Amino acid sequence: MLAWSEGVVFQNKFSYIFYFCCQEVKTLKRASLAQLISTEWPTASAPIAEILSQPEKVLFIIDSLEVMECDMSERESELCANCTEKQPVNALLSSLLRRKMLPESSFLISATPETFEKMKNRIKCTNMDIITGYDESNIKMYFHSLFQDRNRAQEVFSLVRGNERLFSVCQVPVLCWMVATCLKRETEKGRDSASICRCTTSLYTTHIFNLFIPQCAHSPSKKSQDQLQGLCSLAAEGMWTDTFVFGEEALRRNGIMDSDIPTLLDIGILEKRKESENSYIFLHPSVQEVCAAIFYLLKSHVDHPSQDVKSIETLMFTFLRKVKVQWIFWGCFIFGLLHESEQKKLEAFFGHQLSQEIKHQLYQCLETISGNEELQEQIDGLRLFSCLFEMDDEAFLVRAMNCMEQINFVAKDYSDVTVAAHCLKHCSTLKKLSFSTQNVLSEEQEHSYTEKLLICWHHMCSVLKSCKDIHVLQLKDTNLKETALLVLYNHLKYPSCTLKELAVNNVTFLCDDNHLFFELIQNQCSQHLNLSLTFLSHSDVKMLCDDQSSILDTHVVVYYHLQLQFHRILYLLTSAGTWLAACNLSPDDCKVFASVLISNKTLKHLNLSSNNLDKGISPLYKALCHPDCVLKHLSIIRNPETED
Repeated sequence: MLAWSEGVVFQNKFSYIFYFCCQEVKTLKRASLAQLISTEWPTASAPIAEILSQPEKVLFIIDSLEVMECDMSERESELCANCTEKQPVNALLSSLLRRKMLPESSFLISATPETFEKMKNRIKCTNMDIITGYDESNIKMYFHSLFQDRNRAQEVFSLVRGNERLFSVCQVPVLCWMVATCLKRETEKGRDSASICRCTTSLYTTHIFNLFIPQCAHSPSKKSQDQLQGLCSLAAEGMWTDTFVFGEEALRRNGIMDSDIPTLLDIGILEKRKESENSYIFLHPSVQEVCAAIFYLLKSHVDHPSQDVKSIETLMFTFLRKVKVQWIFWGCFIFGLLHESEQKKLEAFFGHQLSQEIKHQLYQCLETISGNEELQEQIDGLRLFSCLFEMDDEAFLVRAMNCMEQINFVAKDYSDVTVAAHCLKHCSTLKKLSFSTQNVLSEEQEHSYTEKLLICWHHMCSVLKSCKDIHVLQLKDTNLKETALLVLYNHLKYPSCTLKELAVNNVTFLCDDNHLFFELIQNQCSQHLNLSLTFLSHSDVKMLCDDQSSILDTHVVVYYHLQLQFHRILYLLTSAGTWLAACNLSPDDCKVFASVLISNKTLKHLNLSSNNLDKGISPLYKALCHPDCVLKHLSIIRNPETED
């Protein structure tokens, strides 16, 4: 907005730009677009008619969309085109983003990756550009601009680059500034930067404690201790009430006096939200999260002035189940603060020994997870991995992983893969593993990172050997290069692998020859094969059916994803199964299946729903009439999106 107002960008494209912070919009409950525009207008009366007369000249900046906790699933009839009509703020934003209201306008949206992933298919647009923040060259350039000594700059940058979790934090510009300035101050004091870069929590706490301790002092004053403790109390209340913008009343309720506010603004841990109003935010939501985590190390939730603040057990289950998508780091910070070095820093700052009760409470959470199959299904595996990785306690990690009999997670980048690998290689009790690595194992990387990535992938796959009772493996929504497929293949054919069900769903193997894939799925141990949503060519189908042992005693299902619930029920009614869902089977493939129906004496269930069978029905019909055919159940359901 500043660049536009100074004539640097968008001069011929936009006449008006409006900034809507969802943290503030959410508090309105009901509003009209005209009301939001008027709120941002610098004078008492905004020229609404003039502004809306050329919607193609208007840009809306919508910040922190995840705070709204909406999924834009309203019915078309619930949306509104009238810019002056008040409506629920969720419906208002949906009306804008789904182009019911001012369809010619433009948007610049900030949201968490999870929120954007959930909503991107519902945001109607003619052109979409996704910006994820600083890349490696930007981060490196920033570090070099901050340090006068070029060698020292490269040394510190290399430390950050070596910690994938910390490096990903630096993609956010304000957090890149925080990391770089914190490390600069530590090196100027002659302290070890490597120990600070040990984990993300360590960097955050070092930065925060430095804010409250003058460079010439060795310890904080009593007033500084009280101010930080008040901030931690405020942060915890905000996390539970989904509040990120605080008024002075909220500050006072948590022990922050009016006289403290100028100091907190000066050191930069709080910022004034608007010059005209007495409302404040933390430097960044992640800073609020680490302060909220520190609160639980200092006090029990029962000592908090707000009853909205819940127990550590409730916090962890809420975090691990991703009930609140805006909680990004909170649980990880709590685990990170339990590391011995962080405990010493906390005790040195606050001047007293901390209770170890919280660690016992986390053990109790693990025991609850261990005995609850339904809860294990709800837990996001990557969040659990991230917490354990941040804690850096191998004994606790082993105990935690051995509480899990099933794990489900999605690894979206190299950082996620490293964290997952670190935890999975300590598993021994797992029975079911379901995961996606998306494009991580198919993207071109520098040679050194390709090697590291394959090592991590090897550790992830090693769970197939280390867990003697693992029976179910699901690989979904993933692209794999041949080298990654070879690693998986070698682990699956290991003599101790006891896999009974293999699911390969919406997976693309980037190989010139798929022979490894078919050797993999023809594993003698696997009784159930699920290839739903994975594309199979005609030659692939022939290879699959040529080895009839791969579908002996199996239930073959070829279905479209919209029928998932129905076919899941059908699948559960059978003793064994092979799923080939949404595989784009052709009429020629039916000839191959027809031969299998005649030669295979144990195939009892076949589902070819929602494929373009057309003339392929004829050879299937003839095979069904053959006296050697023992098939009992055949399902052919039309795909509602096709003509077949």
